[in-house]
Amino acid sequence: MHNDRQKFRGGGGVITDPADLRQLLGEVLPRAATKERIALHPRDRDWIAATPFIALSTSDAAGNCDTSPKGDPPGFVKVLDDTTIAIPERPGNRRADGYLNILSNPHVGLLFMIPGRRETLRINGRARLVRDAPYFDDMVVRGHRPILAIEVDIEQIFFHCAKAFIRSHLWEPELWPEDNLPSPACLVKEVQTNVTESVEELERHYAPENYNAKLYQE
Repeated sequence: MHNDRQKFRGGGGVITDPADLRQLLGEVLPRAATKERIALHPRDRDWIAATPFIALSTSDAAGNCDTSPKGDPPGFVKVLDDTTIAIPERPGNRRADGYLNILSNPHVGLLFMIPGRRETLRINGRARLVRDAPYFDDMVVRGHRPILAIEVDIEQIFFHCAKAFIRSHLWEPELWPEDNLPSPACLVKEVQTNVTESVEELERHYAPENYNAKLYQE
């Protein structure tokens, strides 16, 4: 973390005053100002049930941030009631950055994305980690029952407009830029220190068939 190393390169000056920011951006559009909710609408539930991918943003008590992708079959995020949702744990790299952040700072932000839909559902709230609950039985995928889940008490919820997806052409493969980046194995070998495996060994590790076989293994 480099909280003590701040570099500002904006030629027009750094904005530090909310009033200056508001003057620059203009006033909030009326429709945007009134779209927040504190409880799930039936359409929110429908969106969550259709969502196979979310981004979870957390920060620790010192403000160090992390955003983690979470994906599973559509509806993997479970609605517990109108103001509570739960996200199952799935096997990963065991860094637990987001989980550790939640232990020191419960505030989280969630972005729910559905392939082909250019809008997103945003939920902000307070999270806690639970090691077991009856609904864990409903979260079993390929025989994997989660060993923990993130429960989120909803504080703010709203749909976000499509502009970012329209600008980025995210769901339009014919407009995607050519992929000239190295393979995952080459990237790991080049950028990570203390990697002892050869590129060939890493290629076997990152091969789709190997990854698919281990998606739900501890």
